[in-house]
Amino acid sequence: MRQRLVGYWSLAWAGLISNIIALPIIALIISFGPPLKVANITLAISLGWPAAIVGIVSSAALLAERKWGVTLTLVSLSMVISGMGPYSIIRLITLKDFLGIGGFTLITTLFSTLALLYWCNPKHRRSIRL
Repeated sequence: MRQRLVGYWSLAWAGLISNIIALPIIALIISFGPPLKVANITLAISLGWPAAIVGIVSSAALLAERKWGVTLTLVSLSMVISGMGPYSIIRLITLKDFLGIGGFTLITTLFSTLALLYWCNPKHRRSIRL
C-alpha cells in the first residue's frame, strides 16, 4: 500500500505550471537593457531554459508517478539554485535591485531550496510507484 505524502500533488502541479511560466519570463529578462545584459543572455541560454525544460519533464514524470521523476526534479532544482543563487547575489550587490529582478530571483532561489529539501525526503523513493 502506498504512503500518503503531504504536498506531493500540489508541488508537482506547482512545478509544472511555474516551469511553463518560466520560459517566457526568462525571455523577457533577456530582452531588458544594458545592466548585466551579457550575464542575462549567458545564464538564460546555459542554465535558465535547460532548467525549465528539465523541470517540465520532471513535473510531468511526478504527475505520472514515475520513480525517476524525483531524481529529475532534484537535478532541475539544483540547476535553478546553482544559476539563480549567485546571479541574485551579484545583482543585489551591484545594482541594489531588491524589488526588481534581483529580489525576484532571490525569492525563487529560496523557494527552490525549500522544494529541494522536500523532494530529498527518502519517502519519495521508498513508496511504491512505477
